[in-house]
Amino acid sequence: MDVEKPWSRSEFEAKLREMERFYHIHHEFQQRMDSGQLDRDAIQGWVANRYYYQISIPRKDGAILANCPDREVRRLWIQRLLDHDGRGDDPGGIEAWLRLGEAVGLERGELESECRVLPGVRFAVDAYVNFARQATWQEAVSASLTELFAPTIHRRRLDNWPKHYPWIRPEGYDYFRKRLGEVRRDVQHGLQVTLDLFETRPQQERALEILKFKLDVLWSMLDAMWLAYVEKRPPYSNLS
Repeated sequence: MDVEKPWSRSEFEAKLREMERFYHIHHEFQQRMDSGQLDRDAIQGWVANRYYYQISIPRKDGAILANCPDREVRRLWIQRLLDHDGRGDDPGGIEAWLRLGEAVGLERGELESECRVLPGVRFAVDAYVNFARQATWQEAVSASLTELFAPTIHRRRLDNWPKHYPWIRPEGYDYFRKRLGEVRRDVQHGLQVTLDLFETRPQQERALEILKFKLDVLWSMLDAMWLAYVEKRPPYSNLS
């Protein structure tokens, strides 16, 4: 049976970028957040649950490094881990997220305890980390390409939150400012690796499947938060 001709590099990149239609910026929870329609409990719940995602990203990146035999790729990819965990005078993205938590009125210890992490969020994030551990390093890199769509969502938070949620202390926005610069750098490397190494049509289609999996992870996290913080039906709420 004939194998379909691979997409050109530009066609493949366009296919990857078309996946933006599944990005969680289009989820109703995120849309309500952008328009100021979430209450304080929902904002705090989102920050607390996304904290679990933030602390899991270095574990995901560590798995990619452990599985990757290419020294040049590792030399570039390790910067992602340092961006989150910090190095030297840079406290890192996890510390910036903890400060965001404090800015929305959460105690640092409450975030670090993970006591507010919803089961659906934990399952989704753990699925992503386990994928990175078990997949090839090239596949795990392609899953990171949701970063293609991240600058817009960070910019919206910086533009909209101060207007809609004036009770959030301004220092909480440092994380989003920090990530705006980092993500533009990171996505170029991840995109280059994916375009370079996924050359056959089956490989290219596999990359799209993997990117959709990561988009499903992000969407499922918001599904769990919608149920808990918008519909006010957190897990086990129907039990007496």
